[in-house]
Amino acid sequence: MTDTESPRPDERIEPFRLDVPQAELDDLAERLDRTRWPDELPGAGWEYGMPLGYLRELVRYWRHAYDWRAAEARLNAWPQYTTRIDGARVHFAHLRSPEPAATPLLMVHGWPGSPVEFSRVAGPLTDPVRYGGDPADAFHLVLPSIPGFGLSGPTRERGWEPRRVAAAFAELMRRLGHRRYGVQGGDWGAAISRELGRTRPEVIGVHLNLLPNGYMARRPEERDLSGLSRREVADTHRSWARFQSWARDRQGYADIQSTRPQTLAYGLTDSPVGQLAWIAEKFQEWAEHPVDRDLLLTNVMLYWLTATAGSSARLYYERAHADYWGAPPEPSVAPTAVAHFPHDNFVLLPHLARETNRIVQWTDHDCGGHFPGLEVPDLLVDDVRRFFRTLLGRGSDRGGHPPAPVG
Repeated sequence: MTDTESPRPDERIEPFRLDVPQAELDDLAERLDRTRWPDELPGAGWEYGMPLGYLRELVRYWRHAYDWRAAEARLNAWPQYTTRIDGARVHFAHLRSPEPAATPLLMVHGWPGSPVEFSRVAGPLTDPVRYGGDPADAFHLVLPSIPGFGLSGPTRERGWEPRRVAAAFAELMRRLGHRRYGVQGGDWGAAISRELGRTRPEVIGVHLNLLPNGYMARRPEERDLSGLSRREVADTHRSWARFQSWARDRQGYADIQSTRPQTLAYGLTDSPVGQLAWIAEKFQEWAEHPVDRDLLLTNVMLYWLTATAGSSARLYYERAHADYWGAPPEPSVAPTAVAHFPHDNFVLLPHLARETNRIVQWTDHDCGGHFPGLEVPDLLVDDVRRFFRTLLGRGSDRGGHPPAPVG
């Protein structure tokens, strides 16, 4: 809120601090000790899913070496709050830069992530001087948990699909007094961030490290390839081949969460090892560089402690059953940057993205995967800085006038 406004009772923003009862941690330890392990085919490796030996070692570390209280303290170093929007509790961290002219930036995680994804970029983005950067590149960060995920969950009613989440986050930024702001996201965060840019004039720019569905699943036909360069033709065929491989071997989790999230929820909510395997497999498969085990486990803990395996999965169901599902992407005129990391799940194609997005920066990085904030934080920070530096330096891209003050 601004200094001159008083929040209505239903708009209150309450301070939040993590303080998990020891009884819950003791229960987790007992469950880990009582794990009932499945068998495994000899020599199966990762072909059938997460190998038994890999998961046993990860569980051993979780049980005997991982320190939740230390992780809890690190999370509590972030100023955190909750507020109710559209009937849901929304949890967020609000990290103000020491630079008063910093640009507000909403950063949105995906599945199976959380704001923990931004642990390694929050410092450089909010306080660039401390990290050897330019104070002009500073951001005030707002890091919400998607409704239904972790500390913003569980949701209690139907219909929490990406457009509704985007509207809730726009309301959050209004309550915080940010009249003009940028957005950034990957995975579900990309869909939510793009929707904010498409529908909200107060959004000054959209930075994505993935493109939402609709840009990589097109079977290449002659009419699609005509006029493309040799490289673009090759990338188009490569993109389609990777998508086919994904649909054949790696899409099962999404199909289940899009159709039977409640059935899945029983196993993941009752078994911490089940919850760990469901999430850790994705961090192993989708990342090029290993993600720090402690950060991975902190992310898993936010799902386990809040029992939000089911409500987070419902985002898939609600999107798959929304009236717009399967329709072509609606055009967005928001200035948009795409940071393409090569080990991510799909090959992104600039010529398709430009059909319905106003792409003003496209960067093909030579390393990194689905979780760039945890894998290659320096690359993500640099990409975000370059985009907003250029955007704010050249005036508004939505009418030729200088941008309105941010903050």
